[in-house]
Amino acid sequence: MFSRFKIKPDEIGLVFKDGQFEKTIRHGKYWFFNPFGKVMVERVSLRDPIFTHAKLRDVVKKTETIKGIGDVLDLRDWQRALIWVDGRFSQILPSGLYVVWTELADIRVEVIDARKAQLEHEELPVISRMANIDELGIVNVERDHAGVLFLDGQYRSTLPPGRYAFWRKMADVNTAPIDLREQAIDVNGQDLMTSDKVTLRLNAVVTYRIVDPKLAVSSSDDVHQALYRATQFALRVIVGQHQLDEFLENKQALADKALGQLRERASELGLLVVGIGVRDVILPGEMKNLMNKVIEARKAAEANLISRREETAAMRSQANTAKLLDAHPTLMRLRELEVLEKVAQSTNLKVVLGDDEGLSNRLSGLI
Repeated sequence: MFSRFKIKPDEIGLVFKDGQFEKTIRHGKYWFFNPFGKVMVERVSLRDPIFTHAKLRDVVKKTETIKGIGDVLDLRDWQRALIWVDGRFSQILPSGLYVVWTELADIRVEVIDARKAQLEHEELPVISRMANIDELGIVNVERDHAGVLFLDGQYRSTLPPGRYAFWRKMADVNTAPIDLREQAIDVNGQDLMTSDKVTLRLNAVVTYRIVDPKLAVSSSDDVHQALYRATQFALRVIVGQHQLDEFLENKQALADKALGQLRERASELGLLVVGIGVRDVILPGEMKNLMNKVIEARKAAEANLISRREETAAMRSQANTAKLLDAHPTLMRLRELEVLEKVAQSTNLKVVLGDDEGLSNRLSGLI
């Protein structure tokens, strides 16, 4: 016939009859006339700082007991609440009706306008580590990167490296990460034709970096592929304007010329092209053989020319020597003696010369 209920000091009791809220009760023992089991008491712990209930609005309206031990928190659809318990972050509350029990703990409530989409808070590192993932989305922009932020499809800002938080279900948040470091694109196996109708295969490399993240995201669906195609076109134009020999002799200078044309297109994509270099130039087999023959003939002609120059120089030296000896007989005699000395050393020949010049002349004649 009677039901007994005991409420502890750190609890509050919600009394329901026939499913309807009647009142609240505090610490103590209670007896209720309950012949048909229509009376029910729900115990609520005051140590759990946040309380919500399907019939909480009735509880708030019908009782004064909550005053002094708790605060009513009614969050609109566009509001969120940050809960701090004893100076430490606890949780995030979505929109709804709550009671915050303040009797047993120091509770601090921060009501945030979530229509701004982005949560900016001095304690964001702590909040982002402990927050309810259903309410808050975390975006990390890495070092040497930028994050291009779009809200509901509209560009909002470019985020520097750091951690950012956005309210879920308040806006369609999309962040595109952009690498700001220098990057390279290999342009391999491109078949090009020179102005003298020679087909060659060119391998090049382009180095660049992104200087305008927003433009890089919005100007093309794939800015790297767009730069690749622009590089192919620039090289094709430059090679097609020059003959093979001219291109092979000045390929880097012509590549720099292509760089000037490429930078204009790259600026439209939000890029800065740092440089372009030609790695390999591959000629067809027949053209390679012809080039080898041309080089071989050129080198042979150069060797022949050098040989003729040396012979001419030697003959000119001999002619000058002959004129000198003819003008100075004494030098001629000294030259003869040098020859006799060399002959004597090589044949073990002993030569005795007297004062008579005739002897020397006859001996020279015999040798």
